[in-house]
Amino acid sequence: MRYAGVGTQSSPDSGTVPSTPGQTVLARMLAAELREMGAQAELDEASGIVYASIPSNIRKKVPAIGWVAHVDTAPGVPGSGVNPSVVHSYDGGDIVLDGERGVMLSPAVFPELEEYAGQDLVVTDGKTLLGADDKAGIAEIMDMAASFLLHPERPHGDIRIAFTPDEEIGRGADNFDVARFGADFAYTVDGGRLGEIEYENFNAASAVVTAHGKSIHPGSAKGRMVNASLLLMEFQAMLPAFQNPACTEGYEGFYHLDSFRGDVEQAAAEYLIRDHGSAEFERKKEFMHDCAALLNRKYGEGSVVVEIQDSYYNMREKILPHMHLVDHARRAMEAVGVRPEIVPVRGGTDGARLSFMGLPCPNLCAGGHNFHGRYEYVPVQSMEKISAILQEIVSGYARGE
Repeated sequence: MRYAGVGTQSSPDSGTVPSTPGQTVLARMLAAELREMGAQAELDEASGIVYASIPSNIRKKVPAIGWVAHVDTAPGVPGSGVNPSVVHSYDGGDIVLDGERGVMLSPAVFPELEEYAGQDLVVTDGKTLLGADDKAGIAEIMDMAASFLLHPERPHGDIRIAFTPDEEIGRGADNFDVARFGADFAYTVDGGRLGEIEYENFNAASAVVTAHGKSIHPGSAKGRMVNASLLLMEFQAMLPAFQNPACTEGYEGFYHLDSFRGDVEQAAAEYLIRDHGSAEFERKKEFMHDCAALLNRKYGEGSVVVEIQDSYYNMREKILPHMHLVDHARRAMEAVGVRPEIVPVRGGTDGARLSFMGLPCPNLCAGGHNFHGRYEYVPVQSMEKISAILQEIVSGYARGE
């Protein structure tokens, strides 16, 4: 809750690193807390990344295991002035978050709430997101670190920790120094509900589609005007209607219209393109270019311009040679009484980028629900279980399992 109270919303429009100053505030706080606990920790001011290590206390050589979470929260929804609270011993009914605006958590809308009856839920006040993505992950990693630092009799190998900025805007691993981090393998703690293990994620790209029109007085526009906003709407109508986030799940990819702005003279839209399969991913990008080409034949060359930039790729191919990471996570969950569930990430993590940078890095649950919005919540008991899972993974490697 203390971490959530620090405003760390990232900004895609910023040219600074990190993109917002609040991220540095939290990063400094985390580095200081790690040092107070006895870890070696420092904030790299140039990148905004906290690097920390806890040296091995055993003689035998075991892999150095890294843990990664991001300090920023998602843009696009209110994210400053976060005011979390705890619903103790949740009774299974509706939770009023903001009575004035009628914002409530209800099992009728979010049926998974019923699973947490009797537990303690950290919730928002209905005015902002909570930031459990990924401050729950941060808290769980910090709790894991404390468990070993405050109990030096517990055997462990080298533990590495990193907290990154700007993950939500795709820049989290831009300046990550894998060699400096010093881990053989790592896990991001940036997933959803308790029990999730993820080693497959979307291939991702962003697209900007710009339509150029001809503004003519409406009274004399027949056969002459080209309305850029309508042209862009025509482009959108050409995309498969059911390949959007509201109609897809599991391994199904999508086109996501993220923003739209314009007038008669010019209009622009920003899209997210996602697919787990590399061939399907490439086809989606090609199809957008094909749509633009058709419209350019209809309205004139240059009427629609599509610019696509890849963001990250599916880490599956990088994790498959190191499936012991997934196996260790599965056994650790079972050891603390959690049923593991391997699911594909319908998004991306720093771990995807890091895996392609030579650091195999699957993703583990952080325990929260309804990320990136006012209805976000995280059960305290899930966070406690996840901390125990992280500890068990470290202990398992120390035992040589």
